[in-house]
Amino acid sequence: MRDPGDIYELSTDASNVPEGLHLVAGLTGFADAGGAVSQFSEYLLATLEHTVVASFDADVLLDFRARRPIIYFDQDHLTDYQPPALRLYLARDEIGQPFLLLAGFEPDFRWEQFTAAVQQIERHFRVASTTWVHAIPMPVPHTRPIGVTVSGNRTDLIENMSVWRPHTQVPANALHLLEFRLQESGASVAGFVLLVPHYLADTEFPLAALAALDSTSASTGLIFPTDHVREQNRDFVARIDEQVRDNPELAKLVTTLEERYDTYMEGSTLHSPLTDEDGELPSADEIAAELENFLATRRSRDDGSPA
Repeated sequence: MRDPGDIYELSTDASNVPEGLHLVAGLTGFADAGGAVSQFSEYLLATLEHTVVASFDADVLLDFRARRPIIYFDQDHLTDYQPPALRLYLARDEIGQPFLLLAGFEPDFRWEQFTAAVQQIERHFRVASTTWVHAIPMPVPHTRPIGVTVSGNRTDLIENMSVWRPHTQVPANALHLLEFRLQESGASVAGFVLLVPHYLADTEFPLAALAALDSTSASTGLIFPTDHVREQNRDFVARIDEQVRDNPELAKLVTTLEERYDTYMEGSTLHSPLTDEDGELPSADEIAAELENFLATRRSRDDGSPA
């Protein structure tokens, strides 16, 4: 295997990292239903004190042709080029507790080398645990809490929070491989799959970001400021509810999803440390697709685009 140290560089601030911190990770790439991971990472970096302690080599890890960065054309010249970044930060939560945050793009290449690099960094800083989040679309209603599927070796979190425990094959992302390798080595690791309403998968659903924050808090004990996200979610849900109320057929479809959700949860033995959680509800794809199409049409009309 290539040397893991070839694809990242520690900053001078790395010497200030205490040993034994929790590492939190969220990478954008293959799937991010409801914009959960992007909102989660951006919100933490926007609201918490942080410094860069390691930077990964985008030229080695990223396929620029598949995910082209944005550059601004200002009449006759180019400006404001923002290169994609994958970085490890030392951050502090709302009450000053330090932790490590791995955020940025999901690598397209060299997954094994990237995984070995993160493990090398974790050994260097004697990381206490790794927690990561991602989100997938599911046929569940937006009127119920977002549930999670928990993986890894934190049995306390799995027993208390995991509402859906399937036997299935899934397309892997880079942090799946990291979790797999950490579990092989006996390191403490937990992955949270957020179950986001299918018809809101292409939106930025604030409740998805809130679920990522709450899940991370449950795993690490870190405290995050969430008032702004909660306010955004109230406004977002109010707009969706208004759209649904305007169409009796769609209101009936949402009610069907709610009934299936409630029936599923009645049979659940879940005891959540946060709130009552969401679960996967089978065979509602056609309902979710119809509602998604309706909401997309309404969004286009609200934006002034032709229906």
